[in-house]
Amino acid sequence: MIRILLTCLAFCVCASLPSVLLAQRAVLQVERSKIAAASDGATALHFGVSERVPFRVFTLAAPARLVIDFKGLVDDTALSEDVLQGNGAIRAVRFGQFRPGWARLVADLNLPVVPQDISFSTSDTSAGATLRMRLVPVSAETFIARSGAPDAALWTEVVPRPRAGAGRDDTFVVAIDPGHGGIDPGAERDGVTEKALMLGYALALRARLEQAEDVEVVLTRTEDTFVALERRVAIAHQVQADLFLSLHADALSQGGAQGATIYTLSDEASDKASAYLAARHNRADVLAGVDLTGSDDEVTRLLLDIARRETEPRTEALAQALVQSIGASDAPLNNRPIRRAGFSVLKSADIPSVLLEIGFLSSQRDLDNIRQPEWQVMMVEAIARGVLSWRGTDAASRKLVRR
Repeated sequence: MIRILLTCLAFCVCASLPSVLLAQRAVLQVERSKIAAASDGATALHFGVSERVPFRVFTLAAPARLVIDFKGLVDDTALSEDVLQGNGAIRAVRFGQFRPGWARLVADLNLPVVPQDISFSTSDTSAGATLRMRLVPVSAETFIARSGAPDAALWTEVVPRPRAGAGRDDTFVVAIDPGHGGIDPGAERDGVTEKALMLGYALALRARLEQAEDVEVVLTRTEDTFVALERRVAIAHQVQADLFLSLHADALSQGGAQGATIYTLSDEASDKASAYLAARHNRADVLAGVDLTGSDDEVTRLLLDIARRETEPRTEALAQALVQSIGASDAPLNNRPIRRAGFSVLKSADIPSVLLEIGFLSSQRDLDNIRQPEWQVMMVEAIARGVLSWRGTDAASRKLVRR
């Protein structure tokens, strides 16, 4: 009840704003933002915003996080380390786009605290508004009791939809998942982010695949927004996808990883590097402040068993088709191009699903390739040929099975 009241309070602060203001795009002003330990043991938070916008505040446990959602805030700025000087209860802060029209700030907590004395007001002496609150230490039991995500109905979730032909018996529906997004940038190197690169590849691949007859493509995101791992899989099911392809270009220094690599689902990783990579990918929801307390491990294990029995042969054939097509294009392949690990985004029980590392940003050769427009065209063409080749062989083999 206390958490619900806190959320309501956050929204009521801005309830009287004119509707025209809510449509504007406010920005977080880092130069007016500060997190500092107070003398009474609390932690004081001040976030400068160009104007007041609707917001909400809540905490999540396991791990302990403070989450602040802002409506209409642009995520075109980064929080510098200066903001965290004397940070008290807060260890690290992330900020970025979370849903269409919503930005999210996630703070990792050093100790259990609850937010109090929340205000969002304008000042006569400075431009913009300031969101203020204090984080007061509490017992672990109290923190857990007061933590949890508020009602998701407070925002309207935009779900990608297929065009009119999708879902027909003669339509081949491909779900393409551009890795990361919004508050989760993925790998970063030399000013390049994995989330931006993969969105570009996904859009180009969609355009290429839809040149083929009776092919519909649905993207799990079409802009720089965060999509939870579970939601990515749910989108594929909602559009009755025949195939799920997640695109990535990670950074992995262990073993000098380089070259295109296709991952399939397994509860046991094929090697330590794959296990490490899967663990990093699966932490995306935690980093973005998603509440995972309702996850059901027993159900997850059941889905994994079903996936192995029903879709593993088809998934393996898809991985082989992609390897053959990419290899034929002379794009560099990993020395072990097909690997296995427990990626959450591959845990669909009835849709052949693979995760394709186009390359690794930790490899200078791969980074140079991935950024080249000509190389992108070649790779997109190779992926499309692999997908369409698998479509034909899979359809033929399934007809034989039915007989």
